[in-house]
Amino acid sequence: MKLHHLVALALFAVPAAAAVEPPMSAPPGIAAAVAMRDRPAEMVALDASRKPVELLKFLGLKRGSSVLDVMPGQGYYSEIIGNAIGSHGRVVAMEPPPFMTDKGKANWAALTTRVPNVSLLVMGPQSAALAPRSFDFVLMHLVYHDTYWESAQYKFARMDPDAYLATIFAATRPGGIVGVIEAAANPGGDTRAVVDKLHRIDPAVVKADFERAGFVLEATSPMLANPADDHSLLVFDPAIRGKTDRFVFKFRRPLK
Repeated sequence: MKLHHLVALALFAVPAAAAVEPPMSAPPGIAAAVAMRDRPAEMVALDASRKPVELLKFLGLKRGSSVLDVMPGQGYYSEIIGNAIGSHGRVVAMEPPPFMTDKGKANWAALTTRVPNVSLLVMGPQSAALAPRSFDFVLMHLVYHDTYWESAQYKFARMDPDAYLATIFAATRPGGIVGVIEAAANPGGDTRAVVDKLHRIDPAVVKADFERAGFVLEATSPMLANPADDHSLLVFDPAIRGKTDRFVFKFRRPLK
């Protein structure tokens, strides 16, 4: 399937998901989705450090959910979630156009063939156009800090975090969840400067941003914490990559 066909399907999928009200029973399928044998070996290798079963259960992923996976990279979580939520649910994976290399296009064509309820939406977060109240569950895995990042090299334009979160808030259904996983930065300093240097973010900044947007911090988890990480290294440094001290926030859009 050609990339523009995938994009068209994704655009169609967002309003369609909003029209479906599947049962929100607790999913028995998260562990089974992680254990599926057709997942790429390089994705399976990440399971030990990411703890996807524990994480998705903590965040409260439900069978039949409509899910937005923001800047999912190679689709690690898109694939797991798509299999876990069942055929009545759907995942929209929103990836910026500059990140879509030929290898990335081939990867997503294969992934959406393996998991048909996952669709690719090639769209930058700076200009995200999402149908109101269309998602039950939004995942931002190691990407929220990018709202404070910009790069001419990677053609990633400067963002306004408040405007971006207003869009996410509007696209989340009342009662819906936004899960944020990030590499922790030490408190203080200019957020944009810290992000540019280390690709980390202060948990207090994330909490304040989301609460200002109208979300409520419902729960936190230390499941991905690493006290041995002193927050001084760039997350891509071989000494710490895959072993950073990460915080997990579960936000919810209030029912009223």
